[in-house]
Amino acid sequence: MLPEAASDPEARIVVFAARTAGWRGIFAVHTWIVLKPAGADAYTRYEVTGFGRPLRINGRAPDGYWLGAKPQIVADIRGARAAAALPKIEAAIAAYPYTENGDYRMWPGPNSNTFVATVLRAVPELEIAMPPDAVGKDYRIDGALFGSTDSRTGVEVSLYGLLGFKVGRVEGIEVNVLTLVAGVDALHPAVKIPAFGRIGLDRIAPRSAVADPQAPAH
Repeated sequence: MLPEAASDPEARIVVFAARTAGWRGIFAVHTWIVLKPAGADAYTRYEVTGFGRPLRINGRAPDGYWLGAKPQIVADIRGARAAAALPKIEAAIAAYPYTENGDYRMWPGPNSNTFVATVLRAVPELEIAMPPDAVGKDYRIDGALFGSTDSRTGVEVSLYGLLGFKVGRVEGIEVNVLTLVAGVDALHPAVKIPAFGRIGLDRIAPRSAVADPQAPAH
């Protein structure tokens, strides 16, 4: 899905999602983030897993399958916007607190999706919304019950990721009940359905595997 890093001189930030394994795949996806500075000849994949030490760096190919599931691109940011955001993302990864054995908790978090959501919260200017079926994305590591949405374009109420409500320009409207999310995306017209995820025009008319760099992330 990604070209050879050396063939693409631009800085790049890509967020991937793939269905989790077994029965959990009925309800949830696993997300990870891939970074490449301008001129770099390799991508770096960052993710959190539930086995061994949680934080993994280049544990798999940047766009590789996740336990047999083909990934999809959630957001693809390139060029100057990506270059400006990279230091913030790297700092957020370094500061992520749940990196020791035993820190991972599948439900309601902190898990793999908590990690990516926390990292993206450090770069709200990228306006990336996590997939609604990324269970654990609403577990806030700061413990706040009320605050801004990840993109800082709206507000949310969240009870440790188990119950919540949010409304924002980027996130749309979401209702979270026991980590299952339903809602509406107005910015990129779609409905959000528990277990099914986001169903919108781009699902009906699939885009190319690599997103248009000028298209807004979602």
